[in-house]
Amino acid sequence: MDARSTRVAERLNPPLLVAAALTLPMVAITEAHPGGALEAIADVLNWITWIAFAIELVVMLAVVPDRRAWLRHNPLDLLIVFLTPPVLPAGLQGLRVLRLLRLLRLLRLAQLMRDVFSLRGLHYAALLSVLAAIGGGALFVALERQNQHLDTWEGIYWAVTTMTTLNSSIDPSTTGSEILSVFVLLVGIFFVALLTGAFAQRFLGPEIEEVEKELEAEQLSAEAVALRELHAVREQLEALEIAVERIVDQRTPR
Repeated sequence: MDARSTRVAERLNPPLLVAAALTLPMVAITEAHPGGALEAIADVLNWITWIAFAIELVVMLAVVPDRRAWLRHNPLDLLIVFLTPPVLPAGLQGLRVLRLLRLLRLLRLAQLMRDVFSLRGLHYAALLSVLAAIGGGALFVALERQNQHLDTWEGIYWAVTTMTTLNSSIDPSTTGSEILSVFVLLVGIFFVALLTGAFAQRFLGPEIEEVEKELEAEQLSAEAVALRELHAVREQLEALEIAVERIVDQRTPR
């Protein structure tokens, strides 16, 4: 990709990663078949996430200089659009989990990872955690309606204790709520990891940079000493060569 398409891809990656993350609660709601507003929300999320991936595919094919080369290096983007449309039969809707594989692209985004561990990234992670606690708690109450009589606050309490890996007396009893608990737990672990990384970068970053500068200075100093020694050896060799030439000249008969 050229510089323009790279910039476009970097701008599209954050919303696409959010769309990929929304796939998990969407699948959880759909598989639970709660009916009513929740199932309608799941259908809307299904369309929104798919449309986001379709828009990315169209935009990238429009800006990349070589479309075939880009498709060879990004086959997942094409598969997601053509294999996970919401209009597929119910038996093929399980292919929507392919959208989660888009999260693996985080491993190749060094600049994005630096942004994630920044203060701004921590703000976004905190917002995501709050939304996961509130939305996950409300969804948990809806999924457990037939087995447990819980109010919204109890659902939020369950979500917070799950995110912080604390034990509570509320346990999931349906497949949908079990999938939801995994998602909420991953969000909590992700936020704690970002919090730890942000603190480490904030307090240890200057010290690490100072150590790197000292090591670089020591390396430059060692290189300078080695160069001086090489120059000295060269001068000695030149002096020795001159002395040998003089001796040879003196012994050569005229």
